[in-house]
Amino acid sequence: MNYPKPLRSGSTIAVTAFSAGIEKQHQARFDLVKTHLESLGFRVVLGNCLHGQVKHVSAPIDERVDELMQFLLDDNIDAIFPPWGGEFAMELLPHIDFAKLQSVRPKWILGFSDVSTLAATFTSKLGWASAHCSNFMDLTPEALDPLTADTLIHIGTPTGETFSQQASAMFASEWPDIANEPASSLDLDTESSWKWLVKPSSGNELRGRLIGGCWDTLHHLFNTEYLDLETLSENSPEGIILYLENAEMSPTNIFRTVTSMRFKSVFKHINGLLLGRSSAPEPSHKEALTYYEAIEQTLVDCGVPVMYDLDIGHQPPNLTLINGALAKIELDHVGTISQQLV
Repeated sequence: MNYPKPLRSGSTIAVTAFSAGIEKQHQARFDLVKTHLESLGFRVVLGNCLHGQVKHVSAPIDERVDELMQFLLDDNIDAIFPPWGGEFAMELLPHIDFAKLQSVRPKWILGFSDVSTLAATFTSKLGWASAHCSNFMDLTPEALDPLTADTLIHIGTPTGETFSQQASAMFASEWPDIANEPASSLDLDTESSWKWLVKPSSGNELRGRLIGGCWDTLHHLFNTEYLDLETLSENSPEGIILYLENAEMSPTNIFRTVTSMRFKSVFKHINGLLLGRSSAPEPSHKEALTYYEAIEQTLVDCGVPVMYDLDIGHQPPNLTLINGALAKIELDHVGTISQQLV
């Protein structure tokens, strides 16, 4: 596992949109975050594929790929941090010159949602550690909850060392109105707790190397060259912990997706599965399958321990999860996770 340099004051962060760009009503929020990061000592470099959104993307695919490669090949860049996710980061994958990237210094890929489509791929194909964490647009000076506020502190963990996080007692049921209140932070208004769906045969913990991200996009990559869990497992004697979070898939789509994962032997290559809170709406018909019923029916006999409702994804706050890090996840009364960058 190749860990990029720890982020700290003086590090350079490049901002480009792999997928969705920012629109005019988001500019004040973006400027606020940029100024805040600069006040912390970071140098922020802005790409051209950043503003506007036409057909769900910030710019044509060739421009987005060229700008991404430019930043990846520039060893003055320490991290690439899109403003947020979107819909179509997947289309970049066949156009990235992974062979050329074998000889450059690893850079952090940071963020969640569609950002994780590239982050997980870079860990799988290149062995670069990457991070599933709060997005760039979340990091205002008013973001004071520990999971969000400590995001860049955790990305600054030196290689070989360990950091720990604890489950948030509350989550935000709605995103703040950043267009009208650019400085607004998360309103943690709903009780939260991590839960076992399938407990380990003994004890209350899981161990292994982390990989994962947005379930909606990553399930398309299993058993492809972009997310090869079999090879990751073979190269990781500690085993693999897969984490996923549902953004928009309906319960029936979840049912089909897990069934497809069984067909692809995903569960044979992992030590355990962590699921973030689902942000997709539940069906209105009382006889329809619910999200919990979908995961219960498909995962109780998947052969690995399963934990759900973690602080991962589109119902924030978000844990900082380092793809490739050696993790210990414990859940007795309160959930905790420690990650060692080895």
